[in-house]
Amino acid sequence: MSPVVLVSRVGAAKGSRAAAAALACNASELDRAALLVDLEGGRASRPTLIATAGARGLEERLATHLPDAAIASRGRICQLKLSPEREAIETLAAALPLARQSAAVVHLPPTLFRTVLTDSRIRPTAVLLRADLAEDRPLTALTTRDLMAWGLRVTVLKRPLGWIAAHAALLGMHPEAGRALPHQLCERL
Repeated sequence: MSPVVLVSRVGAAKGSRAAAAALACNASELDRAALLVDLEGGRASRPTLIATAGARGLEERLATHLPDAAIASRGRICQLKLSPEREAIETLAAALPLARQSAAVVHLPPTLFRTVLTDSRIRPTAVLLRADLAEDRPLTALTTRDLMAWGLRVTVLKRPLGWIAAHAALLGMHPEAGRALPHQLCERL
């Protein structure tokens, strides 16, 4: 089974979208792109001129099965943008099997986290939380403990990515370009 990693924020922490993109970049290979699903809302990404064959192949599979979805191959990853509503979870559940042996990284707002976590079709394997511990240490600890009780691997990213690393990740660039996330964090997830 392919890994499915949920990425969200705790409180008002910023930088979870870039962290999700960096994780997807790290999980991608030249012939096998990771799927980055963004349930946070906002404007859909456009495809880039430079994308790997794996990213383009995944984009084609998704476009065939989900013709109305906002899909874009960007560098080493394929992005699927969904609205932050419960109805989008149906599309998410339909997209995950299309990623086949690739990793899927699902970026979502805290309001949808419990719904996605408990959906039996999604079956997450790990969680990455972006949290500012100076402000949300108790909430982060409670959330982490609850997720570990579900049997999930959990990691907390204490600082947002730098500007260059965040933008490179959102463009689907190779993780070596900026060493966006620590190697141990990626290995754990």
